[in-house]
Amino acid sequence: MSKKFAFLCLLAALSLLLSACKPSTPAPTPTPAPITLTDGLKREIRLAQPAQRIVSLAASNTEILFAIGAGPQMVGRDEFSDYPAEALPLPSVGGSFGGYTLEAIVALQPDLVLAAEINTPEQVEAIENLGLTVFYLSNPTDLDGLYRNLETVALMTGRQAEAETLIASLKTRVAAVTEKIAPLSNRPGVYYELDATNPNAPYTAGKGTFVDMLIELAGGWNIASEMDSPWAPISAEVLVAQSPQIILLGDAAYGITPESVKARPGWETIDAVQNDRIFAFDDNLASRPGPRLVDGLEAMARLLHPDVFK
Repeated sequence: MSKKFAFLCLLAALSLLLSACKPSTPAPTPTPAPITLTDGLKREIRLAQPAQRIVSLAASNTEILFAIGAGPQMVGRDEFSDYPAEALPLPSVGGSFGGYTLEAIVALQPDLVLAAEINTPEQVEAIENLGLTVFYLSNPTDLDGLYRNLETVALMTGRQAEAETLIASLKTRVAAVTEKIAPLSNRPGVYYELDATNPNAPYTAGKGTFVDMLIELAGGWNIASEMDSPWAPISAEVLVAQSPQIILLGDAAYGITPESVKARPGWETIDAVQNDRIFAFDDNLASRPGPRLVDGLEAMARLLHPDVFK
């Protein structure tokens, strides 16, 4: 081998070595694509990227955000957002009888304010006039609508993978209930109590409500399903005549007990009273249109058909 050829080989080797040691140029970080969605008020809402500073104006929204893993992206909550426990330390922006504190919402510098049907269009407009982005999430009318809401919030928060896993789990749980309910012929009549401030005309939930949906899916029939209004009082006379086999106390949190129901004049002839089938029920599992509706379904199915759901 000539000296010249050996020298060229050495140069080539050094060149390869230097190339290997040279740091590679990092690939540029892709810019997130803008997100454009139509909300429940038929408005086109645009986010430049997934929201990172979110204020929730409804307990159901807060539960959705935490369920899909976006809880750490929340910077504020409404007064009624008490679940999960991790939400409680977040600053409250009001939402009780005194309304929302707009100054508190602005001070949190949110890139998304997530509203719900408990909020009026006027409230949405007032917050939007402060230069903030507000998305109005409509209540679902069925479980498919719940799944779509989860997907919508996931898209706005960059949590699509987590939402996909959650939805698959919820569907599996619902299927486990409906498969056991399907062959049953016995569908007990159910009275769901919301407010018995006036025990002669207590408020209940009619057709088109989450309560009505859960009662049906859990294998019962809602004795108030023929009411003209979804939320309305039912007369004690009608209730006694219907004689429901099961009474669920959504107002148990306010001190109503099975014993106090049994003591109501005229109620002693009701089937549920005679057979001790009066149960306290966590109304948050039936009134908040979030993923815990499935918890409510499972709990209700166990009460309506204890022999099937042991």
